[in-house]
Amino acid sequence: MALCSIVSLTRFCFSTGSSSSSYSTFHLNHFSRSLIAVVSTRNHRWSCVRMAASSASSSLPMQDKITAPYGSWKSPITADVVSGASKQLGGTAVDAHGRLIWLESRPTESGRAVLVKEPDKPGHEPVDITPKEFGVRTVAQEYGGGAFSVSGDTVIFSNYKDQRLYKQSLDSGDRRESTLNPTTTVAIEIGNKDIQEPEILVGGNDFYAFPRLDSRVEKIAWIEWRHPNMPWDKSELWVGYISETGDIYKRICVAGSDSMLVESPTEPKWSPSGELFFITDRKSGFWNIYKWIESENKVVAVYSLDAEFARPLWVFGMNSYEFIHSNDQKNLIACSYRQNGTSYLAILDDVQRSLSVLDVPFTDIDNIVTLDEHKSKAVEFEIIWCSSPDSIKYKSYFSLPELIEFPTEVPGQNAYAYFYLPSNPVYQCSQEEKPPLLVKSHGGPTAETRGMLNLSIQYWTSRGWAFVDVNYGGSTGYGREYRDRLLGRWGIVDVNDCCSCARFLVDSGKVDGERLCITGGSAGGYTTLAALAFRETFKAGASLYGVADLSMLRAETHKFESRYIDNLVGSEKDYFERSPINFVDKFSCPIILFQGLEDKVVPPDQARKIHQALKQKGLPVALVEYEGEQHGFRKAENIKFTLEQQMVFFARLVGHFDVADEITPIKIDNFD
Repeated sequence: MALCSIVSLTRFCFSTGSSSSSYSTFHLNHFSRSLIAVVSTRNHRWSCVRMAASSASSSLPMQDKITAPYGSWKSPITADVVSGASKQLGGTAVDAHGRLIWLESRPTESGRAVLVKEPDKPGHEPVDITPKEFGVRTVAQEYGGGAFSVSGDTVIFSNYKDQRLYKQSLDSGDRRESTLNPTTTVAIEIGNKDIQEPEILVGGNDFYAFPRLDSRVEKIAWIEWRHPNMPWDKSELWVGYISETGDIYKRICVAGSDSMLVESPTEPKWSPSGELFFITDRKSGFWNIYKWIESENKVVAVYSLDAEFARPLWVFGMNSYEFIHSNDQKNLIACSYRQNGTSYLAILDDVQRSLSVLDVPFTDIDNIVTLDEHKSKAVEFEIIWCSSPDSIKYKSYFSLPELIEFPTEVPGQNAYAYFYLPSNPVYQCSQEEKPPLLVKSHGGPTAETRGMLNLSIQYWTSRGWAFVDVNYGGSTGYGREYRDRLLGRWGIVDVNDCCSCARFLVDSGKVDGERLCITGGSAGGYTTLAALAFRETFKAGASLYGVADLSMLRAETHKFESRYIDNLVGSEKDYFERSPINFVDKFSCPIILFQGLEDKVVPPDQARKIHQALKQKGLPVALVEYEGEQHGFRKAENIKFTLEQQMVFFARLVGHFDVADEITPIKIDNFD
């Protein structure tokens, strides 16, 4: 069960969706992994952050470099470094004393997520709030999010092992517990006594998210949707009026009920003056900020731009904009948005209908977490938390992404990707050789890859691989029209775009056409398998918890995605013809598979079925299964093993080089 934002000191709202806490702060990612950066008004620290985003430099002149084949270069960015830097932020809040509270996942602790408190005194270390026997995480819709909320000096969190809610004092550490029904929106009274049983406020639909009470506790807003839609396909924004007894006595659908207007409203939020703001993609197809004029029951755009001010609701707790206190009573809104593959941070003036873009040295901006006093200019960033604080020492090895636009198989239609060249200050290759290429297909498929520092990518490029991260048709970040390219054509558009991207790079003379490999996780794993079954572009592939049988996925996956692929695939014939498992005879190159045995999104039988079929066909194939892993790998040792085994698998079967690292390869069926 995910939690919503603070609504008072004594009452919280809970739902299968949530909002983040209402503080004017920014959670930013610069070219240095996930971080918390506090924006301030003095300028003496900005330069050190800007340095982390600057171009990589070579430490040796070309004539002094070691000449060695691509892929064989030695790099300090080891799999241990990558797995250790794989911790993520899962949300932020501020307590009654103004201290920052954040949730971080720890791969070195088997992926356990821990709440951490900012130190009371400068120079002191942050303090873990969560006791060692607890882990803060929800499994709502399998992807979780919104796992905690803070009110004063009290935190409410969901414990991963039992999925019960716990109330904990941030000062005394005292804890109490309760349970929740995961398919409704409920209210829970909290105070000095035990948490009371939840009182259902809204129910009856398939899914709910973002319950938001206004400051007077007179109205509540929420998002709901139903099968077969996903929240980014079509959803509804509702407002309920609350009686003195706490019941909802009247409801109004603010957005999403017009059958002639397809939209997906998200992230509702009440302004300090009581106006309802939200994000939707009506008419223009881009997620922009709107507000509801209650007296006229109409919706108006706050500012229109062909850019995305929100992301698809895969996890709860997203917070893409926030109100800033203003002395002249106007609504100033801090917001982040994506346009043409680039992130922006801006201040939106509701009265002037103006958008002021802030000059910040970040390549990617995620959730909003902290903004200081001055609202028109950002001149200082203080990093409070970073997932890989030592990554700057590898700066000279970093390959910076180039945003490329390439033609697809549809005439006049282009797609996008981030391309990374090999980069290592110690090595060079002969002029005759071109690098091998690893193509990555992201998950979702309704998701987006971004141009930020990912050490797992740098693991490849610093060893002499070229790497391209593809935003195929169907990805977010480019509006609904681009997102809808995949409707009815999953397994076609994504596969074609990945193949077109690889061919574009070959034709441009940047990579070796005989050493093209592909990898991907989840939906990206499906694209990988489909590309290997139905195309002849790639020489080998790696599927991480990927889909081999679409019909099996539809029958066995969890509720949230159980109707997802209805819109992505189509008829029963399409389900059969786009399932790689039904066309094993078409596979002609080596494949390695990785699978968590507790995966409820893509159950283990998918990997086992394709592994057995390819083994019987006689193709080189390997299967790695992980105990205790779900959908996506969270344990450091498994992240490391997966990365290393992909590297050595491709090197042995495609690369024609020896890897510099000491890696013991697993047995490959029909090869070893």
